[in-house]
Amino acid sequence: MTYATLEWKAGQPFASAFQDVYFSSDNGLLETEYVFLQGNDLAQRWQQPALESFTIAETGFGTGLNFLCAAKLWLETAPEAAMLNFISAEKYPLTLADIKTALQLWSQLDTWSTPLLAQYATLIHTGTIRLYDNRVQLTLMRGDACEQLRQRHDDADAWFLDGFSPAKNPDMWQAALFEQMARLSHAGSTFATFTSAGMVRRGLMSAGFKVSKRKGFGKKREMLHGSWTEACHGN
Repeated sequence: MTYATLEWKAGQPFASAFQDVYFSSDNGLLETEYVFLQGNDLAQRWQQPALESFTIAETGFGTGLNFLCAAKLWLETAPEAAMLNFISAEKYPLTLADIKTALQLWSQLDTWSTPLLAQYATLIHTGTIRLYDNRVQLTLMRGDACEQLRQRHDDADAWFLDGFSPAKNPDMWQAALFEQMARLSHAGSTFATFTSAGMVRRGLMSAGFKVSKRKGFGKKREMLHGSWTEACHGN
């Protein structure tokens, strides 16, 4: 397995292979909450009393920050008997030492990161672990996101389109990814991403997603979010 090669700049992880940051230098935690949690309207959607399960599919596990923020919100808002399935693709996972160092930046997440780190070696080896009294199942797909998603048959309720910027990671941001997203989506599936790149917007629209723009986080002017439209593409 090929692990990520990191540089540390001002105490934050930087991906050598992609020459890009893992999260905003402004505030990675607030970026995740704004872009992915708010962008998919998760807090409101998870407070439905009849909710039994919810599936998030993510491109780019990285430091696990998005997962931890989502799991925290789930445990705080979702019905106690409901299950969160979090499925994430990562071509170059971090080593245990690197992910520990990265997550030390967020001591307020220690309650949730400690169980993850305790099972991280198992996650890398087996691909699936259960956490937080079995209320959350985390699946890590190790490899190219498009190739990994082709092998899935999950119904994704929300998408976290992360990974490095389209300009620095063009192999991921392509029509094949958006087509797999459409295949695994249903009426009501949503997505959010930090980028507002034109090729991403056009690719999502071509695959059948309704795409909207909102103010970006920090220095980013705009970001994209939206939903899958069954009327355009039957599933």
